[in-house]
Amino acid sequence: MSEHKVSVNWSRKSDDFNYKNYNREHTWNFENGIVVQASAAPDYLGKAESVNPEDAFVASLSSCHMLTFLAIASYQGFTIDSYVDEAVGILDKNESGRMAVTQVTLKPIIQFSGNKLPSNEELNALHDKAHRECFIANSVTTEVNLDMGVA
Repeated sequence: MSEHKVSVNWSRKSDDFNYKNYNREHTWNFENGIVVQASAAPDYLGKAESVNPEDAFVASLSSCHMLTFLAIASYQGFTIDSYVDEAVGILDKNESGRMAVTQVTLKPIIQFSGNKLPSNEELNALHDKAHRECFIANSVTTEVNLDMGVA
């Protein structure tokens, strides 16, 4: 078991607290000292130049899948030189009619090297195992799809 702490800090900068007027900018302060400037998505009156929770959620799923995939591939004797994922999340109404990130599509492009290269069947198995073992994917109800490629 491990514990993960983040301090989220916001303070009002507007004269009033009217929905259209109050600021959405805030910070995510991580235990290791990293501070991330965050905001609501622009569609919800936030700043485009800051990270928003929906993008961070998609990045978290993508990052977790990648890190799990790299570990499994390494244990199985594959060598990976690069892994790029242009992941896409869809914000829509869920089955209960509430707004949610209902779907995330991971689109990894992976460059392997060395003497041992995975077959398509092995690559699919690596991704399947990575998905089943990813901590974040195991924590959400969002549908996670894979549209993969090999460099």
